[in-house]
Amino acid sequence: MAAVQGGLVDTKDEVDVKTEPASDGFGNNTANDSRLLSAPPGSSTAVGNNKPAAGTPEEQQTLLAVLQFLKKNKLSESAEILRREAGLPEDALDLKGTDASGSGQGGAAGSVDTEGGNANALLSRVTVSASAGVQAPTKAVGEDQPDVSVVLSAYSQQGDPALYDVYYSSLKKFIESVLDCHRAELSQVFYPLFVHMYLELVYNNHESEAKAFYEKFSGDQECYYEDDLRVLSSLTKKEHMRGNETLLDFRTSKFVLRISRDSYQLLKRHLQERQNNQIWNIIQEHLYIDIFDGMPRSKSQIDAMSGSLAGEARREANKAKVYYGLLKEPEIELPLDDEDEEAENEEGKPKKKKPKKDNVGSKSKKQDPNAPSQTRIPLPELKDSDKLDKIMYMKEATKKIRLGPDLLPSICFYTFLNAYQGLTAVDFTDDSSLIAGGFADSTVRVWSVTPKKLRKVKTAADLNLIDKESDDVLERIMDEKTASESKILYGHSGPVYGISFSPDRNYLLSSSEDATIRLWSLQTFTCLVGYKGHNYPVWDTQFSPHGYYFVSGGHDRVARLWATDHYQPLRIFAGHLADITCTRFHPNSNYVATGSSDRTIRLWDVLTGNCVRIFTGHKGPIHAITFSPNGKFLASGATDGRVLLWDIGHGLMVGELKGHTDTIYSLRFSRDGEILASGSMDNTVRLWDAMKAFDDLETDDFTAATGHIHLQDNSQELLLGTYTSKSTPVVHLHFTRRNLLLAAGAYNP
Repeated sequence: MAAVQGGLVDTKDEVDVKTEPASDGFGNNTANDSRLLSAPPGSSTAVGNNKPAAGTPEEQQTLLAVLQFLKKNKLSESAEILRREAGLPEDALDLKGTDASGSGQGGAAGSVDTEGGNANALLSRVTVSASAGVQAPTKAVGEDQPDVSVVLSAYSQQGDPALYDVYYSSLKKFIESVLDCHRAELSQVFYPLFVHMYLELVYNNHESEAKAFYEKFSGDQECYYEDDLRVLSSLTKKEHMRGNETLLDFRTSKFVLRISRDSYQLLKRHLQERQNNQIWNIIQEHLYIDIFDGMPRSKSQIDAMSGSLAGEARREANKAKVYYGLLKEPEIELPLDDEDEEAENEEGKPKKKKPKKDNVGSKSKKQDPNAPSQTRIPLPELKDSDKLDKIMYMKEATKKIRLGPDLLPSICFYTFLNAYQGLTAVDFTDDSSLIAGGFADSTVRVWSVTPKKLRKVKTAADLNLIDKESDDVLERIMDEKTASESKILYGHSGPVYGISFSPDRNYLLSSSEDATIRLWSLQTFTCLVGYKGHNYPVWDTQFSPHGYYFVSGGHDRVARLWATDHYQPLRIFAGHLADITCTRFHPNSNYVATGSSDRTIRLWDVLTGNCVRIFTGHKGPIHAITFSPNGKFLASGATDGRVLLWDIGHGLMVGELKGHTDTIYSLRFSRDGEILASGSMDNTVRLWDAMKAFDDLETDDFTAATGHIHLQDNSQELLLGTYTSKSTPVVHLHFTRRNLLLAAGAYNP
């Protein structure tokens, strides 16, 4: 993983990101591009939710320093919004050399000099004390050591190292002695406290005490933090802490704990009675306690939601309105050509078939009340070829098999032979006519899976000789001499980790370790554009269902939204604390979901760039996400072998499917949403009853104050079938338009 997000903003901008109020939406960073997507200026969100300034001279001094900083960086609009909300007079921005408090204590507080070190000292104090929902984008550590020092300095002013063991043991003894109903909730504080106390000891050069502390208490932590603890154990000296990403994540993002009010009061009373300031300070400084009213949660409820790098998601992070409905499909008439009519007459049932087609057309005429407006984001207009493709799709849909528990799909497995573990990505076109593979040798290979061979367009000289008015001009422009079953695309200089076909099958995207995304023409089989914006390997890329836009995510922890005709990203989605490993567009193209090694899934609004959902619950890096066809649900799979189901509208986990014994690399809903298929490194494809999983939900539970429903342990009831390959991990799954399931992977002898 990258040490930090490379070079996205300079150090000054970073202060602005970090001073976001805790109530704001988790520190989302947007890079608004007014050329295409109209959105309110991102800068205003950074300071828009500040509360009125407190009356103490120090706090007003700090506030004034921030105002001066904004004004100096020409962010006058943001400064004005902050000034108004803080209730400062209009001339506050001009108070350059006077005391902000106006109480005549200028000598004591010191004047605010925007150029001098005093303002910088204030700003660094803000950086250390402000609560930040996520790690802010920073420069590469080597370029920005002063900032790392500021981050680490929080560990310097601490107490007697010999007492750390006593404090932690005392708290542990107390929590183990409380009532069972509170014990599970209060046990959540063990892990973040353990990490911060260990880091304080290391930072203050108490190496032997730190080692003893680690050895004594590391075994008490939950098993799903094993990998994090392994990284932590390697930090044995102060020098090791500089630039370590796990540490920076912990320091700059508050660990979120969701605790009932009764349990919290119990903890607070204990710490105050024992005057255990050491632990209380860590809770105040590094933890965010999300308190709810109601019964404490059970151990199983807590375990279902915990496991991410920064604890659970705050409930307020999942309260924003999400337009998860589908866009109204354009009305296209379905012509019945002579061949179709003849075929129907031969079968003797023409009337039965025609209403079916009408149903497909009429289904899209009603506007979904939960759908965004058609013009919320600019979408490309349909070309004539797109309309023809829609007609073909509707005709195919009439022959679609209605799947269910009693009617499972046939599965066709494409096995890549002699790939020698070099296959890193697979994708099918929507019409299932082409398959593409990305390989570790930096090539992309495209195959036709129909009898129709792949052909290039003729050269410019040959094209001039063609009669452009002829009916079969689209056939004539293709060069028969170049016909072959497969094509190899050369251009990347590192392994290709993500590939995606455009909906119209004219283009192919590929992302690589070389930090670029390439757009390939499937007419000429050449590279059209290389998109450069990421600083590290790009793990995944995906086209929007409507084409034109695509998303990428990688090692720099940032997802980027692009348009094919812009060489710069339109949006930058920053907030994850580790690599973004998978990306997926919502069916209405208004949202993007990203899965990460920080064990969370985030849903981003394409228009505003804001993070509107954060889902926690996986115990390992997430490698597969997919939306249900109706846009209401999301499924995710990870290295923990579990498939989790999420309700997007309510922002809640609604199901857990257990059965796989290894990493899940692919998930796909059938075209009608009845069945969910999952593919894993355990060489199996499993089919799950998605409709039953979602229909069994008790909607009353959605109002529960705990923020999620009680999960049923009914994986075996929902499992419809397990299909094992000989020795082929399942890398990709795809349902054809008729609901045949295609799977792909490389044979691993």
